[in-house]
Parts: sequence; C-alpha cells; structure tokens
Amino acid sequence: MAEAAYGHRFIDPVHREEITAIFLKYYHECQTKTASVKCLINSISRFVLLVSCQTVKPIPFQKICNNMVGVLKRLKPVLDDIMDYNVPLHENLCIVCEELDIRVNEARDFIEKWGPKMSKIYSVLQSGTLLIKIQNTSLDICHMIVKSLLSPPSASVLANLQHYIEELQCLKKETAMVFIEKELENRNIEPCNENLKEIIELLNLTSNQELLNETIAVEKERLNAGEHKVKGNMEEINQVVNLVRNLRDYVVKTEYFAVESDVSFPPYFRCPLSLELMLDPVIVASGQTYERQSIQKWLDHGLNVCPKTRQRLTHTNLIPNYTVKAMISTWSDENNTNCLSNSEHNTGNVFEEQKGDNSFGSHVEIEKWELQSPYIHSRSESFSSSISSSDCLLAVSKDVSRMSDKHQNVKVSSVDPGGMENGGNNNSNTTNSYLGVDSHLVSNSGFSELTTSSHVNKLIKDLRSQSIEAQTSAAEELRLLTKHNTENRIIVGQCGAITHLLSLLYSDAKVTQEHAVTALLNLSINEDNKALIMEAGAIEPLIHVLKAGNDGAKENSAATLFSLSVMENGKAKIGRSGAVKALVELLASGTIRGKKDAATALYNLSIFHDNKARIVQAGAVQFLVRLTDPADGMVDKAVALLSNLSTISEGRLEIAREGGIPSLVEIVESGSQRGKENAASILLQLCLHSSRFCTLVLQEGAVPPLVALSQSGTPRAKEKV
Repeated sequence: MAEAAYGHRFIDPVHREEITAIFLKYYHECQTKTASVKCLINSISRFVLLVSCQTVKPIPFQKICNNMVGVLKRLKPVLDDIMDYNVPLHENLCIVCEELDIRVNEARDFIEKWGPKMSKIYSVLQSGTLLIKIQNTSLDICHMIVKSLLSPPSASVLANLQHYIEELQCLKKETAMVFIEKELENRNIEPCNENLKEIIELLNLTSNQELLNETIAVEKERLNAGEHKVKGNMEEINQVVNLVRNLRDYVVKTEYFAVESDVSFPPYFRCPLSLELMLDPVIVASGQTYERQSIQKWLDHGLNVCPKTRQRLTHTNLIPNYTVKAMISTWSDENNTNCLSNSEHNTGNVFEEQKGDNSFGSHVEIEKWELQSPYIHSRSESFSSSISSSDCLLAVSKDVSRMSDKHQNVKVSSVDPGGMENGGNNNSNTTNSYLGVDSHLVSNSGFSELTTSSHVNKLIKDLRSQSIEAQTSAAEELRLLTKHNTENRIIVGQCGAITHLLSLLYSDAKVTQEHAVTALLNLSINEDNKALIMEAGAIEPLIHVLKAGNDGAKENSAATLFSLSVMENGKAKIGRSGAVKALVELLASGTIRGKKDAATALYNLSIFHDNKARIVQAGAVQFLVRLTDPADGMVDKAVALLSNLSTISEGRLEIAREGGIPSLVEIVESGSQRGKENAASILLQLCLHSSRFCTLVLQEGAVPPLVALSQSGTPRAKEKV
C-alpha cells in the first residue's frame, strides 16, 4: 500500500524527465499563445486611439479608416473574453494573431505617414487593401475560436462571436475603391466613362487644381517607388498613373470643368498639365508646351520628367512660347473673350531678367550671365538694380573681355570706410552700376592680373593667422583678385579659400568681415564655387553678417544669398534656413542700397512657392508698401515683389491690411510701365479673390487709371486691366 500510495516517488528517472519536458512544452505553448493575443489586443487599442486623434482625411479614405476601427473594435471584446475565460486556444491561433498584429501595425504606419499632399487614389487603394487583409485575418481568428469553444465556460462568448462573424462577412468595399479597381482591371481599349466620372466625384477631384495636385502626387509616389525598387508597388503605381491620365482625358473630352471656367476654348490651347487655358505658355526641355505656373509647380516638387512624354528633362529652364501666346491672344480678340485677364501669374516684371529658372520670360539665363560677368557687388548703385536692364544684360553676355578692360579705366576720387563713393565721374558711376562692378575698389592696382595657386595658398595661410591685420589684408587681396578675373575665381575656389573666408564672417573686425563676404560674393559668380560655398555651410554665416555686419557687409551678404539662390534647390534651402527674416530686417532698416539688395534676394526666393508664406510671415509686406513711395526710389522693386506675394491669400490680406491699395492705384496712374503692370496684376489678384477688396479698389478710384492703362499700357498691362 505504501508503495502504491507513494509510487510517484519511484518513477523511473528517464520517464520523469520526459513527463517534465512534455509539461514544459505545453506550458510554453500556452504562454506563447496568450502573449500573441495580448500583443494583438494592445496593437488594436493603439490603432483605435491613433485614428480617433487624426485630422480629417478625404471622405473615402476616412471611411476605410473608420471601417478598420469598426472591425478591430468588435474583435477586441472577443479576445478579452478569451483571456478572461481561459478558453483553450486552437494550435494555429498564435500564428494568425501574429499575422493580424502585423496588418494592424502596417495600417497604423500608413495612417501616421499619410499627408494631404499624397495621392487620393493611391491612398484609397492601399488603405482598402489593408482593410481587406484585416477583415480576412479577423475571420480566420473567429473560426479558430469557434473550434475552441467546447467547454461550458466558453459558451457565453459564442453569441457575440457569431454576430461579429456575420458583420465581417457583410462588410463591403468602399465605393470609391470598387470603381478604381474596376477601371484598373478594365482590359478594354477605351476606359469606362461612368467609372471615371464616379471616381472624380467620390474623390472630389472636381476642379483642374485638384486634378493637377493628384497628378503631381501620383508622380511623386512613382518616383519614390522607383528609388526603393519595389517591383509590385511600381506596377500598381504605373496603373494608377495611367488611370489619372484617363481621368484627365475624360475631363478634356467631356469638358467636365467647363462650368467652372465658363469659357469654352480650343483644346490645343489647354495646358496638358493643368487642363486650363495657357496664359503664359512655356517650353520645357522635352519640347512640350505648358502653362508656366503649373509646370513650375511640377518642377518645384522635384519631378524631372515631362508630364506628357515621360522623357527625363535634361534641364529645368522654361522658355516662353510667344507663338502660342500670340495665337491665344488673337483667338481671344476674335472671340471677344476676356479670358487672358484671368492670369494669376506675374510675367515680365522688373526682376524678370534675374531668374535662374527663366520663369519670368527672359531668354537670358542668370547662370550664364554670372559665369561670364565681372560683377562684383559693393558699389554706388546696388547690383539688384543693375540687372534690371535687359539691354545691359545682353551686352554683358556678348562681350565680357571688352567690359573688363573698360572697368580698369574707371577712376573714383575718394572712398569712405563703408565703401560708398564720395565723388567721381557720374558717367563712371552709372557704368559701374549697370555693369555690376566693385566701383569703390576699381583702380590701376593690377589686381586683375592672373594669380597663382602658391600665392593664393600664402593668402589662405594669412587668413588662418591670429593677426587681425594679416587676416584683413589677405581677405582684401582675395576680394580684389576675384573682382574681374574669371580664372582667379576658379583658382581661389580650388585652393580651398572658401572655408576660411566663411570663418571670417564671424570676425569682430567689421572691415575684415566686409572684405571676406565680398570676396565670397565675387567667388559665387562661378558655378562650381557656388556649389562649394553652399556645401561649406555658408547660409548661417551669411545670416550672421546680415544681422551683425556693417552696412556694406550686410548689402554684400544679401547679394551673396541672391547669387546662391540661383542654384538648384538653393531657394528652398535658403528659405528654410531663417535667412528670410534677416533679409526682411535689412529691407526695413538698411541703407537704400541694402534695401534694394534685400528686395532682390527676397524676390528671387519668392519664386519658390513655399517661401512666399515665409516672406509674408516675416512682415515684409508692411515695409514693401512703405517703399511704394516714389521718394525712396524703389517703387518698381517693391511692387514686383508684392506682385509675387499677392498670389497667396496671406499676401493679399496683408497688402490690404497695410493700406497698400491706394498706393497701387496711384502707381497704375503715374508709375513706370513695369510698375503699372505689376500694380495692375496685384489689383487683379485682390479683386478676383475678395469682393471686399474689390470694393476698396473701386473706392480708391481705380477705374479711370485702369481704363487709361487699357489704351496706352504694355500688352501685359492691358491683359491685367
């Protein structure tokens, strides 16, 4: 009996180890299954919280997110009951719970990364696919739990579970996704117009602007997929690209947006990208013609293929298509329409010759001009005013050597410490102003002669010296060496002087600082040096000079920022850096020359759309409105920049708030031809977007001068009127 009662003490050791191993394995499996369920419950809770905190999304996408929440919210109580009642779990439940956990986390990542600039079509497809995966995996879990409900404690779970299964089986795809998939699966030669119409309406692609945004968004998705080399994604995105193309063709064929514009015009006058009448047609590298504003938006998003031909664009210069513009103008006159007056884009203004991307109509590229020009900045008239003259600009590009020789003969009687001329021949000053030379340093000093690498290296050694006198002397000599001589700029840049000159921008010696920043300005004329200066981190030191330098240094710092902004991505980088605020401060309180340089730099930065809001937020408008006073001699520059800023709502509001309308009406009446064009353009923007602003314009007596301008103004001014 004792042996029977205590027989377990006499179990064979081998058998005892086997029994223990079996028990531990069973215990481990139970723990693993339980852990998988707990992990899934936590993921569901986090997902539900995320969706509840997200901002509003497009309706179809929001519906899909809500359906995901609905599916997971109903599953969570079932999983909680499983844990509470210790229901025996199916052997594969652990695997399926882990799979659903992965799906939930994928959906969470997608929603967290989603932004309003993403493609609506692709967002619906991706989120809809995730919903289907979550739905199917949830059904698998439910079926496995049903098989596990064998003991009485689990019976109370059954009713909720069966109802949940019925709901899952009845859940249908979001309507927009159904029509998108129908069209993607359509193998017919012709797309189904009914499907296309439904997609447009369900995704709210009901304007040319919305369709343009969708086109850009899909192209960016395609670009990202290509960079990550995901074959499946690329195939799907290519299908979406074709779908968007079909949507655009449908809109053109059926004149779907004709009611919006209320003007019917020949399809060949329609921009292939924006689908609107081309008011400022330009030619891209592929030879295709687009509306300037829409193709510039395309390029600003980093897209470097032709929207129509899919060719890679070898450059981003935009060449005006005057032939097409003339045809549209003729058609408009013959059909007695005023569609050209609806143009929102600035063309032909006072700064148009400066633009590196040629988007304001000049055939002269600023990069080429700078590469050839002996332009140095510090002088009696600011560099920004000098390049307003297209005649001078063309002359510079034609005969640089002749002008360089000419500069050597210019004499100045005296120079003050700030670099301003106290006297001298007026004709010489004018020449220097228009040619952009460092007039207060022009002499027969011989610094235009070709230097050597060894000599530059010696100067660099002096730049690193602890002696302020040695630093100042070396910086001044580098400034002079790079004033006229193109080859000297290359040698100095290649020798590595840029980094050391940048360090001197933080010098407490103001004269040293001014020589250093002016030398950098001279070096930036060379394209390779531009890149070196940017790579060396020049923006922050230049901002420091704008804030802490003397007048001459501030002016040259602003001009250097302008020069660097000509580079690809330069406008975006400088805009993000905080330079805008410093330039606006110079615009507000600088010398007249400093204000002109600040206005020039800000104008060029405003070409990049995102910078417009930054300029307005920095308070530029109030100072620009003040500068429309003819006494300051900056009317044309101020109005040109205001014209760019008036293309965004914040800019228009500030122009009206700062009392700019009376000044603009006065400029339309008595300003220069360029000033009248830009003032009329601003008034047009104000009137188009606000009846209140329109009333203010009328109250200021704008009609008589506008009528006069319609008779005697330039073609562009007449368009605006």
